[in-house]
Amino acid sequence: MPTPDEPTLTLSEWLVLCLICEKRTHGFAVAALLDREGVLGRIWQVPKPVIYRSMQRLELLGLVQKVGEQPSNLGPVRSIVEASAAGREAATAWLSRPAVHARDIRSELLVKLALLDRAGVDPQELLRTQHAQLIPIATSLGDRLRTATGFDRTLVLWRYETISATIRFLDAMSPARH
Repeated sequence: MPTPDEPTLTLSEWLVLCLICEKRTHGFAVAALLDREGVLGRIWQVPKPVIYRSMQRLELLGLVQKVGEQPSNLGPVRSIVEASAAGREAATAWLSRPAVHARDIRSELLVKLALLDRAGVDPQELLRTQHAQLIPIATSLGDRLRTATGFDRTLVLWRYETISATIRFLDAMSPARH
């Protein structure tokens, strides 16, 4: 769960912040990573205008700061940004926290796993906490499934199978199960 003083960011804003935490960069470089052909765009694509709005918002929140400019032959001068100490702290906390809502797991968990891999950080603690969070949800859905009827059964079954598949994925990612 986020702390009360932690900023409320969209997944795209978190992703932009984490990429800026990796090294000083500019919006064009972040956009290259997040477009359809980008390394992280395979998981979560972020359009250029959203990246630049995210960078502005992160700067307003004090999570990133402009530290220079870089001339470009392809367009206007690029603003170089880096993460502030507060930005690094927020990104580190977010990367270690499991996705709260089951509907966000596919995108948020995969993004976090990719970012942790890029940073050379072992994801096992995140995987364990995500697993622990999902077990009671799966149990509750399984209980509801026994009595559900009509479309309610369809919806509960969908959610149960989705959560169960995620738990199997998390189990498969555990080195103890290889």
